[in-house]
Amino acid sequence: MIADVVVDLQYGDCGKGKVAHHLLNNNHYTHVIRYNGGCNAGHTIFHGGKKFITHHIPCGVFYGIKSIIGPGCVVNPKKFFEEIEDLEANGISASELVKIAENAHVITDFHLAQDGKDEDIGTTKRGNGPAYRDKYARRGIRACDVPELAPFLVDMYQELYEDSNPEKVEILFEGAQGFGLDIDWGDYPYVTSSHCTVGSAILNGVPPRCIRDIYGVAKVYETYVGAKEFEGDDPIFDLIRAKGEEYGSTTGRPRQINWMDFDLLKMAIRINGVNKLILNKTDILDDLESWTLYNEDTMYEFKNGEDFQYWIETKAKEVNPEIQTTFSSSKYAI
Repeated sequence: MIADVVVDLQYGDCGKGKVAHHLLNNNHYTHVIRYNGGCNAGHTIFHGGKKFITHHIPCGVFYGIKSIIGPGCVVNPKKFFEEIEDLEANGISASELVKIAENAHVITDFHLAQDGKDEDIGTTKRGNGPAYRDKYARRGIRACDVPELAPFLVDMYQELYEDSNPEKVEILFEGAQGFGLDIDWGDYPYVTSSHCTVGSAILNGVPPRCIRDIYGVAKVYETYVGAKEFEGDDPIFDLIRAKGEEYGSTTGRPRQINWMDFDLLKMAIRINGVNKLILNKTDILDDLESWTLYNEDTMYEFKNGEDFQYWIETKAKEVNPEIQTTFSSSKYAI
């Protein structure tokens, strides 16, 4: 068994969907598995000349690959079926490809009502937090308890080990949110309610030794959506937000902007074991001719994009000498 993992190294919205879509076009995966989160996430994907925003559904459906919503996820059945219908209407055979782990938990109307009252954390109000709370309180509703989901259910062990030849299984794990929002490693309490690290991926029943490559995705600046004060006071952040189209794909909320914190990036690389680093939206800073980051509480300003990228690439190799760094624009090819 072989598994690759796509993990966000910042606060979400870093282009994981674009990276996963690229990998699917250049590899031979048998499964794509979403390993955390729910419809609070949104992956923007351009496929066949069309723009898609997926929430629940892994992007393997665009390439005819079995796509599983794993046990670490929470599912809103209404939103799930809406997404299936939308994809089908656009020529994507989602109903045949999408599966849900039978032990994934379900978001109910009660969870939505509770999350709708949040004023302190700045959640997307999609019910995730209350659903995860009930999961760990051992009073949650699982996908296997919802009759209308029955045609989509799969037993993860049966799927990966009994119904498949494990030696021929190749998985792409697709994550949601980001390391800075992880329930354990993020800036608590301004975090999501699931684990956003590689550790969450292996909880789908895949031994750690099967992990091949870990694709860490970040932007050359940082964005955050939530209640805490995050944005710096440089007026250029308004320009970055406009030029980078930094508005939430799930809620449409404007994202707060700040310069890259390399200390956070370094921590995320180490803890996730990243060996493939992808830094998106380099063209945004190039167009504005402004290249700045923070490292060890010191702000570094660079004269040009080449110096900026060289500094990051050099420092990343100090963290992991084997790491390969790719700089990508906001266009939709890597």
